[in-house]
Amino acid sequence: MPQAHIVSHNPGTVHPPAGGYSLGLEVTQHRRLLFISGQVPEWSDGSVPEGFEAQCEQAWRNVMEVLAAAGLGVEHLVKVTTFLTDRSQVVTNRTVRRSMLGEHQPALTVMIAETVDSKWLLEIEAIAAE
Repeated sequence: MPQAHIVSHNPGTVHPPAGGYSLGLEVTQHRRLLFISGQVPEWSDGSVPEGFEAQCEQAWRNVMEVLAAAGLGVEHLVKVTTFLTDRSQVVTNRTVRRSMLGEHQPALTVMIAETVDSKWLLEIEAIAAE
């Protein structure tokens, strides 16, 4: 089976995305899907970086490690959901996400929520397709 074909859908009749994402992604001819559980900002030893930016970078590194373990990369991401603990984190989150994803723009949801452990300032879950 050929690799997944991913088509971005950003219709002109809907307000354009402002944060480096697609309104919709269509995945056809995929061979497999990878569902990445919520990744928290912990290093492998269980310690947590100080500050939101460092935590955001670590959570993304964890997502990328799960992708790599499956033989995939950020270009395979089709949907990302980020749970922030404070609205003030939105801009930094966007900046870090763009630096991690480069030009790739998956479908995206960002929510303000409470994390299970108060030391985690965010959590990121994702879906990838090949």
